[in-house]
Amino acid sequence: MRSLRAQLAADPSIGAGNVLASVIAHGADLTGPGLTFDTAVDHFPAEHPLTLGELDDRVQARTSWLRDRGIGRRDVVAIWATEAADIVLSYLALTRVGAIPALMNGKMAPAIADEYIRRLRVTGVLADAAHRPLLQEAPILGEPKELGSGDPAKAPEHYRHHQDDPVVITHTSGTTGVPKAVLHSHTTLYAALKHLLTMPQAQGTNRILNALPIPHTATILMVNQVLGNRAEMLLLSSQDAPTVLRKIESWKPHGVYGFAVTWAGLAREDLSKHDLDSVRMWFNTGDCAHEPHIRKLVSVGTRETVTKQGRTTVRGSHFIDGLGSSEMGHNGFHVTHTIDSEHYGRCIGKPYQFAEATVLDSNGSELPPGKVGLLGFKSPSVSPGYWNDSVNTYKFRLNGWFLTGDLVYRDETGHYFHLDRVPDAVAGFDGPQLYTSMSEERILAALPEVLDCTVIIVQDDGRFVTDILLELSSTADPAADRDARVREAVGEEVAATIRRMSVVGQDDVPVTVTGKVRKVALRAERASGGEASSGALVSATQSTGGAGGGESIEARAGR
Repeated sequence: MRSLRAQLAADPSIGAGNVLASVIAHGADLTGPGLTFDTAVDHFPAEHPLTLGELDDRVQARTSWLRDRGIGRRDVVAIWATEAADIVLSYLALTRVGAIPALMNGKMAPAIADEYIRRLRVTGVLADAAHRPLLQEAPILGEPKELGSGDPAKAPEHYRHHQDDPVVITHTSGTTGVPKAVLHSHTTLYAALKHLLTMPQAQGTNRILNALPIPHTATILMVNQVLGNRAEMLLLSSQDAPTVLRKIESWKPHGVYGFAVTWAGLAREDLSKHDLDSVRMWFNTGDCAHEPHIRKLVSVGTRETVTKQGRTTVRGSHFIDGLGSSEMGHNGFHVTHTIDSEHYGRCIGKPYQFAEATVLDSNGSELPPGKVGLLGFKSPSVSPGYWNDSVNTYKFRLNGWFLTGDLVYRDETGHYFHLDRVPDAVAGFDGPQLYTSMSEERILAALPEVLDCTVIIVQDDGRFVTDILLELSSTADPAADRDARVREAVGEEVAATIRRMSVVGQDDVPVTVTGKVRKVALRAERASGGEASSGALVSATQSTGGAGGGESIEARAGR
């Protein structure tokens, strides 16, 4: 008899809207693992490991509550909450009735939340007690916790999804203002997971600590992945480093999933003081991680390896890095690091087998290895577009490729290297080549006392200048002269543009709701005359082969 994972991989009807029901329909043990939340779920206490049957019962209760209030097919319902249970259980229930949950980060500013909800044209909003009073005109259905009072015995029949049905809306980080609403369909958001079901289950994926932002696409992917793998997962409502460390020590996960901001936070801590031996694997998505942060993490934990003496456990864990976004639907690339790794330099690895990637100029022509250009991506996991926003949906498509908004190059072996986000860089075939992310990478690698750094480029009197913000370890002297070391690290071209270096604290740099630095706000603050230096300063120019010729690359995209 085929395994459950094989059955799911072969099921043409399964998708992101019906994973829980499909797993049960294929005969999964109802006493096996469901999900574990860090807060109470109805009558169950915090961190009670819900069985598959208990999870299904709690979702059915919420489905009944929604049906009684007339919520059904194609209704868009926004969820604005903080607790993981409120968001995930509401998502599972809304998809069961054919509605489209729109997940919102709890840290979103109220004015932006109101405008985001207005643009969604929602049927209603589920807002928790903390967020409900912050909304001005939104149609409130109730608080997510209220849904648990429904009668699971009276739940309606599961809505039957078509492969193209919209099943969830997530949003980008909002680095430039109101986030873009990213649509996912029944098929696209499960395409990568279906492929992974045909592969051997990776080490460290049987017991997972989810430190990803809960309303993000990545968490929905993880919920569906662990249900299909019949694995255990604890979902954290907060992703700060002290919380993550405490839960690793108490819950003993084998895998920890998070964003680059979480790894930077963990790297600030003295990891030798914590019991992290259970961790086999760290999995990063979103922006690729920095080398010094990865090296600190792979030095702790343990992993299994095969030697001449057979399978054995050795010191040091795996770190799986890559590049992903809400629009890509799943990490598009992957590269694995251990204690012995040397392939850094912002290498994001190769595309997954289910995906294709290339480097493009502004006309959509593919560039050869070694040439910097726009990252083009194709995959069955790519979002169909932005909800109620056809302008941006088509703006980020070029010659059949989705434009991720990243500047990259690939080497002769097919490995991709990330240089910067398009709006943050200045790159020209005949002019300067200034990359903020790569400069940050080089500074962190060269100056061990720098815990994190931010590099921004602005225009000042018609020229490009670079400002560098350094966050130092507690033992470092903030008055020490680091000018020469920083200039050597970033290289001559960037060094020639440096206007000032500043020592800052961890809370001095503005970030988005998912912890990404808001470089657009820093540019606005530091640009001459107090005016924002917009993404128009980004002009990456690539040779087209003619003498002195070039093509201008200008694009916008946001993760």
